[in-house]
Amino acid sequence: MEFLFEYGVFLAKAITIVVAIVAVVAFIVGLSSKQKQPAGNLEFDSISDHIDDLKLQAKQVLLTKDELKQLEKEEKEAKKKEKKEKKKKTKDDTSADASKKDKKPNLFVLEFNGSMQANEVEQLREEITAVLCVAEKDDEVLVKVESGGGVVHGYGLAASQLQRIKEKGLKLTISVDKVAASGGYMMACVADELIAAPFAIIGSIGVIAQLPNFNKLLKKNDIEFEQHTAGAFKRTLTILGENTDEGREKFKEELEDVHVLFKDFVSANRNLDINKVATGEYWYGQRALELDLVDKLQTSDDYLMNANDQFKLFKIKYAQKKTLAQKLGFAASIAMQSTLERFIELGNRSYR
Repeated sequence: MEFLFEYGVFLAKAITIVVAIVAVVAFIVGLSSKQKQPAGNLEFDSISDHIDDLKLQAKQVLLTKDELKQLEKEEKEAKKKEKKEKKKKTKDDTSADASKKDKKPNLFVLEFNGSMQANEVEQLREEITAVLCVAEKDDEVLVKVESGGGVVHGYGLAASQLQRIKEKGLKLTISVDKVAASGGYMMACVADELIAAPFAIIGSIGVIAQLPNFNKLLKKNDIEFEQHTAGAFKRTLTILGENTDEGREKFKEELEDVHVLFKDFVSANRNLDINKVATGEYWYGQRALELDLVDKLQTSDDYLMNANDQFKLFKIKYAQKKTLAQKLGFAASIAMQSTLERFIELGNRSYR
């Protein structure tokens, strides 16, 4: 009896706390629905500073004190000499553009890690808009694309966002370190220069669509399914109704049309034998280079290291701010998980 009483008290406490937490979460969800979604944060990080810091740290580890002093002396002398040459060069130039001649152009670095739905295009469009607002004539853009593809309309919009950079007159370089296939390659082919790591997956210029059909299972269980449409091809294939050969043919025709659009888009952006590469196959970097799918084999790290002397490198990221309700909701979920784990532990002890 004593055990049942203790267990009853424990159960009552557990239920009370769970109900209280659920009430708090419900309140937070209600607050979140009423609260206006805040604007995102645009973050600019200096990649140049990061690379310079790495160089300095490596030198401090590898060089002796005397060698470091000598290196610092040489660097100071080199800077003085460079400063004198700049003064001499601009001494007679009093135009408004004189100061700009010695200014390093910017290289803006964006990252696109695409999902099947290409939801990341919302972040990409904000980042590109920010770049276009501040970029000058000699600036360039590097976009690191990683995606195995996804929905046509999502990746079509992503590719269109990248075309905005070229239309502005800025050089667009796209790097692929791991994979840019299907919709990912639709984006990548827009580049003025497309670089890829030696074993990056490139290509898959094809279209696929698949869906299950449960019509036979419904018939077997005497379940009727009705679907009414207006328009001969409003619905070609369905997962619950009985598909027809006419519907299948129309569905395939639509896929072929999308494939033609895909091939035309790639052909408009790259000089290659489209019939040879638009088979739905993919290739690794080295083979992709031989097929003119990419321009150069190089990782994004090497590209940025080489560009650091010529450009000021900036990574741009647009991050959506979380509302107060979202932050509270996350904290409440963590608290709920912790509380439930604690009560499970106490319950296990009461059985011992």
